[in-house]
Amino acid sequence: MKEYNIKEIQALMEKGELSAKKLTKMYLNRIQEIDKAGPKVNAIIEINPDALQLAEKLDEERKNNKIRGPLHGIPIIIKDNINTADRMQTTAGSLAFKDHFASEDAFIVKKLRKAGAVIFAKANLSEWANFRSTRSTSGWSSRGGQTINPYSLDRSPCGSSSGSAVAVASNLCSVAIGTETDGSIICPSHINSIVGIKPTIGLVSRTGIVPISHNQDTAGSMARTVQDAAILLSAMVGKDLEDASTIEHDYNIPPDYTKFLDPSGLKGVRIGIARDFFGKNDNIDKIIVNSIKKMKDLGAEIIDPIEIKILNDLEEPEFEVLLYDFKHDLNDYLDKYGPINSLKNLDDLIKFNNRHPKKIMPYFGQELFIMASEKGSITSDEYKKALNKCHRLARDEGINHILKEHQLDAILAPSGGAAWIIDYINGDHFTGGSSSIAAVAGYPNITVPAGYVFGLPVGISFFGDAFQEPKLLKIAYAFEQATKIRIPPKFLSKIEL
Repeated sequence: MKEYNIKEIQALMEKGELSAKKLTKMYLNRIQEIDKAGPKVNAIIEINPDALQLAEKLDEERKNNKIRGPLHGIPIIIKDNINTADRMQTTAGSLAFKDHFASEDAFIVKKLRKAGAVIFAKANLSEWANFRSTRSTSGWSSRGGQTINPYSLDRSPCGSSSGSAVAVASNLCSVAIGTETDGSIICPSHINSIVGIKPTIGLVSRTGIVPISHNQDTAGSMARTVQDAAILLSAMVGKDLEDASTIEHDYNIPPDYTKFLDPSGLKGVRIGIARDFFGKNDNIDKIIVNSIKKMKDLGAEIIDPIEIKILNDLEEPEFEVLLYDFKHDLNDYLDKYGPINSLKNLDDLIKFNNRHPKKIMPYFGQELFIMASEKGSITSDEYKKALNKCHRLARDEGINHILKEHQLDAILAPSGGAAWIIDYINGDHFTGGSSSIAAVAGYPNITVPAGYVFGLPVGISFFGDAFQEPKLLKIAYAFEQATKIRIPPKFLSKIEL
């Protein structure tokens, strides 16, 4: 099946050569062929039984010259920790939430429906967005099983937005929605050779999304092109009275992020090279170095190296904050949308898992749940101290300091290491990543395909100051258009060295 981008789809629909219903059928057939019967990448956890009817209604609107925008009739896959008030469940991948049908759409889902998107499936994920165990296996959930990397079927898709990334990479859709707390959009996007946008906290509402941390959680775009990711972002952004982060800033949100896409966008921009994230894999370093050279040839001013001195001090306070936030925020979610299967809080969830260890915890436990349950209130001095340290290190002494010191438009780093072999005994063999500083700061981060190591994808990340998505998109788009490096997956059983 051809890999369509959104503009190509709209052009075909305008000519009458394609309809939303026909396209949805094509993707549903593709899911059956690739996700279930063929290579079995297992990206999809559930199909919307009303998908074709929804598409048909949007086709009728088109016939009546009512076009809602660039997403009109576009089938979209949503990560299964995002509430949809339809006949699909919202479970965060856990059997503990099985048969939970949300009573109300998440705020971003409302916006996507209003924009004309056909929400036709839910994506599998790392259970609880990968916040359950210290030795989890990314892409595995007790409800959905193991998501597989389409570039090598023995390797990890990373997570936690595993299914969203694999669905896009495998052409089960054009675009998908993922969520990130730290790396959950960036890592699976780069490991599956797609574009991922982790927005600034406050740009996209979190209302109706199963949480980890109100300080770091956000939904974001996952697509095969920067343009498609920008179109999807444009439909999601907006102020939500139920999410304070979206109304406590005075930033004017652009109505259309695609207007910042400029193939000459690298001319004159100053990009700092974060060498702290190099040195873990020589082959990946070579790819990123060649990418930097290309950007320099295209007119970028390269400041190399820059030093991020605070990285080693950030891990401990971030972890502390996430434990406190998870207990507080999950209990709030259950209070608002529950009880779900008689589960009223995190302690109930821990007990449920203990009652069903063979189904819920066959490979790894719930150490993070237990650690979070032992934390106190987010009004405690310990929590406030950790949060203040996070913001000081990641913002004041981190990204903001570096941008100001070197007068930079963006910071560049390898997105992470190549995909590792799936290992249920030892858990993930994570080979590094650069997502944490932007995640903790709450600042934007974009990853774009940069190359391949023995056929395994490698991404390059651009991050910067709060609400500077326009600037980062301009840089990412110019790089993408100059390189066009992405190669679709071949669903190899393993990489031949």
